[in-house]
Amino acid sequence: MIHLPGQSPDLDANVLRVVRAVHETGSITAAAAALGYSQPAVSQQLKRLEHRLGLAVVERVGRGVRLTEAGFVLARHAVTVATALDAAAGEIAELQGLRAGLVRLVAFPSASATLVPSLLARMTAQHSQISITYLEAEPPEAVAAVRENRADLAITFSYPGDRVDPHRESAQGLRVATLRRDEMMLVLPVGHSLGAGVAHIDLGDLADENWVAGCPRCRGHLLDLCDRRGFAPRISYETDNVAAVFGLVEAGIGVALLPALAIESVGRRAGVAIRATTGRDHRTLHAVTVAGAERVPALAAALRAIAAIAQVG
Repeated sequence: MIHLPGQSPDLDANVLRVVRAVHETGSITAAAAALGYSQPAVSQQLKRLEHRLGLAVVERVGRGVRLTEAGFVLARHAVTVATALDAAAGEIAELQGLRAGLVRLVAFPSASATLVPSLLARMTAQHSQISITYLEAEPPEAVAAVRENRADLAITFSYPGDRVDPHRESAQGLRVATLRRDEMMLVLPVGHSLGAGVAHIDLGDLADENWVAGCPRCRGHLLDLCDRRGFAPRISYETDNVAAVFGLVEAGIGVALLPALAIESVGRRAGVAIRATTGRDHRTLHAVTVAGAERVPALAAALRAIAAIAQVG
């Protein structure tokens, strides 16, 4: 039967999984392999779906296929449906006494050496049956991974007033939970005149210094903070390597502004002084999941663990 206008299309979770698999793999054969089906079985499911809808779901492109507009609509909603089904299965598993599951984690680089190892250790100790995979990515890519169902939990950060904050638009519809503040700290050579005997330094007092900048978003935040103090920092060096930043500062090449978590990831050095800013500049750490993810037992356990670890930090 062809679907008629005004009728609700007959959809089921299994066919949504098929459409999503085709979208993620780019071919019917690869989708079948990912789902554990035969290629003819997947083709037949797609044909029956198109017949029910009265719309094409896939179209041929070279040797592969891609989704039509209708197919993209189904694939987008498939993530929500899959999460709801995982939540239901997880709750049933809890009732059955099963504590297994998989959490696909993604986080930014400085979390890789700090929050992530603590999270993995806690989960191993408290929920050894739950498997966790890990991928490193900056916040924009991490948020996209959750939205596209390539990750279940993303640990991200944002700066106050950040014009390119990935949580403002790309995370709409997702669950974004605040973990804690991460203070921004000035890194100066030991013996610098401004660091002697003080706990806080005004950025404006460093207007004439050479600066070492970090990742693009961190550099953008530095520029924004300095602009508010009425000067443009003279950025002589840029590197994402926190240890390299410390080395440059220790050698007297320049000064830097780093998050406390990044400093923690490499440890302090005898040749550098760490000072807070008078403006209490900071960034905020977040945990990002799809809406309703907290109903999936494995994900709920991971969220509780990262919240507890972040509070300790």
